[in-house]
Amino acid sequence: MRRRAPLALLLCGAVAGCGQSARGADVPPPTAPPLSAPAPTASPPPQADVPATGEPVPLGRVAGWRITTYYTALESLYDGERKAVRGCARFHCSHGKAPLGSYPKDFLKVVQTEGSGRITEGPERGRYLNWSHSVGFWLDDTTRDSRGRPLRAWASAAADRSVLARGRRFVILDCGEDGGGRAVEDEVCAAFRKARWTVTDLFRPGYGGQNHADVYIGEEKGSRLAGSPFYTTLSGATLVGS
Repeated sequence: MRRRAPLALLLCGAVAGCGQSARGADVPPPTAPPLSAPAPTASPPPQADVPATGEPVPLGRVAGWRITTYYTALESLYDGERKAVRGCARFHCSHGKAPLGSYPKDFLKVVQTEGSGRITEGPERGRYLNWSHSVGFWLDDTTRDSRGRPLRAWASAAADRSVLARGRRFVILDCGEDGGGRAVEDEVCAAFRKARWTVTDLFRPGYGGQNHADVYIGEEKGSRLAGSPFYTTLSGATLVGS
């Protein structure tokens, strides 16, 4: 699901000297957790907005939401023909022409859909290859939301600004069904219900729509078809403010 480019990129793309140097290959790569449900904690689950009546306040239509997921691709899971990529070698840049390395074509395709991928081979190992329609490819030390801040697994979400404003917090009260019309597995639904989501990302115009939110679930683990059950769509979900 395509989201908007980080605002910082758009602002600095036209300003000479704005930005940071790319990190060298001799710097130890950052570690990233695998895609999984949030770990149990001793703290209580997030609470929904509860008025004086004691009932949570639904956002939009009850059982009327479609919830999709987005994630960070992992290069080691792809083995397609490698393709050289050009773009920005630093964060604050737009439509650069610097060589960024060669990557599997199937990995690049997913990065262009999901917005980010962690590099696992070559001199940029441990860094991220990010992509935006408004910016193109760029190398970075983290994933980014549309304001240039790191995405947070099981916390960051995207929506059309006319549906859920930036900064709006919500909880998935009921999961509804999966994309195939089946009941969502209990452990999968429990993980989605436990999380407290904040809209930090925005859809490009035409990619969002009414009653649709996209939630970020971290780094890819296994193929989308044979991997985690958290690669799913919740149809007929109910959201409440938190």
